Amino acid sequence: MARAPPPHAIEKISSMFAYHGRYLRFSLCDDSSTWMPLAVNELRRFIGGVGLGTYLLHREAPPRVEPLAAAAPLIFALSPLVGTPLTTSAKFAVVAKSPLTGRINDALSSSHFALAAKRAGLDALAIVGACAEPSILIIDEGAARLESAKDLWGLPAQEAATRLTERLGPRFHTAIIGPAGENLVRYATISHDNRHAGRGGLGAVMGSKMLKAIAVAGSQRVPVADPDGVVRAAKDLSRRSFGPATAKYRELGTVANLLTFNRFAALPTRNFQQGTFEDAPALSGESLNRARRVARNSCAACTIGCEHIYDLTAVGAENRGEVRLEYESLFALGPLCGVGDQDAVLRAARLCDRLGLDTISTGASIAFAMECAERGLLHEPDLRFGNASKMLGLIEQIGRREGLGNLLAEGTRRAAATIGGDAPDFAPHVKGLEIPGYEPRALQTMALGFAVGSRGADHNRSGAYEADFSEKADRLHGSPEAARFAIETENKAAVMDSLILCKFLRGVFADIFAEGANLLSLATGWDVTADELRATAERIVAAKKLYNVREGWKPAEDTLPKRFLSEGLPSHGDVAALPRERLQAMIQAYYRGRRWTDDGRVPAATIAVLGLNDLNVASGAASARRVTASDR
Repeated sequence: MARAPPPHAIEKISSMFAYHGRYLRFSLCDDSSTWMPLAVNELRRFIGGVGLGTYLLHREAPPRVEPLAAAAPLIFALSPLVGTPLTTSAKFAVVAKSPLTGRINDALSSSHFALAAKRAGLDALAIVGACAEPSILIIDEGAARLESAKDLWGLPAQEAATRLTERLGPRFHTAIIGPAGENLVRYATISHDNRHAGRGGLGAVMGSKMLKAIAVAGSQRVPVADPDGVVRAAKDLSRRSFGPATAKYRELGTVANLLTFNRFAALPTRNFQQGTFEDAPALSGESLNRARRVARNSCAACTIGCEHIYDLTAVGAENRGEVRLEYESLFALGPLCGVGDQDAVLRAARLCDRLGLDTISTGASIAFAMECAERGLLHEPDLRFGNASKMLGLIEQIGRREGLGNLLAEGTRRAAATIGGDAPDFAPHVKGLEIPGYEPRALQTMALGFAVGSRGADHNRSGAYEADFSEKADRLHGSPEAARFAIETENKAAVMDSLILCKFLRGVFADIFAEGANLLSLATGWDVTADELRATAERIVAAKKLYNVREGWKPAEDTLPKRFLSEGLPSHGDVAALPRERLQAMIQAYYRGRRWTDDGRVPAATIAVLGLNDLNVASGAASARRVTASDR
């Protein structure tokens, strides 16, 4: 097994600030590791997080590799801000080809795992191959090894993490999968510190490699170029993070969205058949906080404190405890399934956490099945909207791939194809990724963001709903002019996801490009400008599209299901309708705004301007240059 060089040699590899200047490529097939250099040019073009992860996916993934094949890489990427005192900077990205969509997928999360991984000597980790038996990848001060995880296989993520801490000690922090990842549920999550890298099935990629957990520890500190400047910036950002832009997250959390969306008739209900839910007041953040909130927590290195913890009080000891709840879980396991009972929704959210399931895709798959049953396309006893006990049973079945759960574990696109009839018309997904809690017909700039999203229907990589809830756009009558708002929010997200900083800070920044450039300059010593970061954002978005094109993307994928383009939705005396022609005109405007072709491809001239000509050269692990003795 290859061992990392000692700490003093690691320092020689990297003469830069804020980075180690390398990533670890670990082969599970033979328990071997290789350090791969990351040049300043590569890091400056892609920064870290989602940007760096996208670049490494191009570099490490064989073209057209199956997402669950041993050769498919799983990439963890950090950023130059990890380990600094900047609020919300303790984050990491996980990037892979999604088993749910067959397209690029990235998920972000906050935890001490990010801090420990940076101290272990990593800018990124690329895992390839598969283990012969359940295993743990342990990285300690840059030295990597495998250990057996037979005693942990089958355990919920949090219980397995507790056992690992007892085994390895508190220095180590873990990223871990639950039973859903082990059973290759196509929307299984990766868990850590009771949080989750949630969307797109990254837990299934990890499970396909028979990798139960990754444990990291280290003491390697990476200096920044201007320590005093970083501290001043951190104090200023922390002060502003207590302001009105983040008040909602402190007071109620994202569950505050439920009543707002209900009021705008934009709350997806009963598999997107309605935009309002009659039991929304009972599930509202206000109601939950009055009756059930027991604590408010913060992520690692965060001053906002958006995490709201609720008491679960259903009858029976097995149903007692505490649950972390956010809007997306609340909407997907509540209104989307027609369930208005607080206890049922909280129990469902906790069960998803224990099994390691993305709550959005879980709720959407169950809601879709409920509509199929009510239409006579599925024959399952008691499967109907509002049946909370049936929903809870199906969550368990999905995580274990038992009964109907085995079909629903495939996601709504594959399930609809199997069920047949008109099921594909109302399966709620884009590119295979289930639609989050934003009704596209009532939020039509967001509809565009969903349609063109590189990982599918996505509210985190496109914040186009911000325009819908402002005076910038007519949310019920989308137009080509809305394309610039979709592009703007997508570019902002690309920069924040690569620096990496929490999206809840977006209202704190007057100009994320100017302020982000300043933070990056303080950390790295580079003379970064706002214009450079804008170009970086465009580069990252284009790099994602180029990966999808390489993997078989077709223009027909940039759309919404038939339901949203053919059925109107009542909206305060009006009808929210999104004709196919209107959406197509918006998509064409988006392509033009991106300097792409009319069929949504990135032309050679744009590739050259963005500095992406080397992606074809970098594609495939065989082209990656290894660190030699002289590099050390």
